[in-house]
Amino acid sequence: MNDDWTAIHLSGPLALAETLESGQAFRWRKIEREESETHYEGVIFGNLVRVRQVNGKVIFKSDPDPESAFKPILEDYLGLNHDLESIYAEISWDEQVGSAIDEYPGMRILRQDPWECLVAFICSANNNIPRISQNVEDIASAFGPPISGADTDRRAFPSPDSIVEAGETALRELRLGFRAKYIAASAERVANADIDLFALRETPYREALAEIVTLAGVADKVGNCVLMMSMDKLEAFPVDVWIDRALREWYFSESESKSMPRTRMREWAQKRFGRYAGYANQYLFQSRRLQGK
Repeated sequence: MNDDWTAIHLSGPLALAETLESGQAFRWRKIEREESETHYEGVIFGNLVRVRQVNGKVIFKSDPDPESAFKPILEDYLGLNHDLESIYAEISWDEQVGSAIDEYPGMRILRQDPWECLVAFICSANNNIPRISQNVEDIASAFGPPISGADTDRRAFPSPDSIVEAGETALRELRLGFRAKYIAASAERVANADIDLFALRETPYREALAEIVTLAGVADKVGNCVLMMSMDKLEAFPVDVWIDRALREWYFSESESKSMPRTRMREWAQKRFGRYAGYANQYLFQSRRLQGK
């Protein structure tokens, strides 16, 4: 990796730290050095990427792809094509969402690789962010290919074919527990082209959700996470433990809460927040998760 950083000039707000640490992606590490050199290191789309934000721009290095080729990929990954000002205008009327936007301005929804995103959120079942991060890193370390030319021991994320070849037993050896069988089964379906994850980006939300929840280990919450964070479905609204708490505490009465399953919560929120319900979700999630910290 060369010593020169390539710049991406920002045309809208971006809170890089909040975006990368907001529970969307799990292979980013904050590398603490002198303030001027502190950056994030991640592995995305087969590249080791180092990125930081300075003076209204993002600067980065990538390997093995040259920065000139990787720049549009990183811009896309960071959701820099999302018009945040327009999105805020549609959802900030809500008091809780507006407050969260004021607290975390510039936090964006990422556009990740659908396969890696799927596996990560299968790992999220009954799990926390540090443990999910370890699970995803362990899968990459065990079965992923080396990153060509990069000064790192970290590996790219394995393909579905590599997971199929490894098998469920090898996944269980990584202490994935019950998640191992779901990952193995989903890998087999993706590898056999029974489901085309990238094609779901072009499929309307409801059809895409109906298809993705046919995968092992994927129910409403995981399906909405993957649709929102890798498949361009900004109307998706995953209801995990933090969103469940946020909605019950901030929006529903005690009597309503008793009879409100999570799928109905999701439908209620999508009706309330519309086409950018996913952004409302991410801000509510961040606010409730970090409440009191």
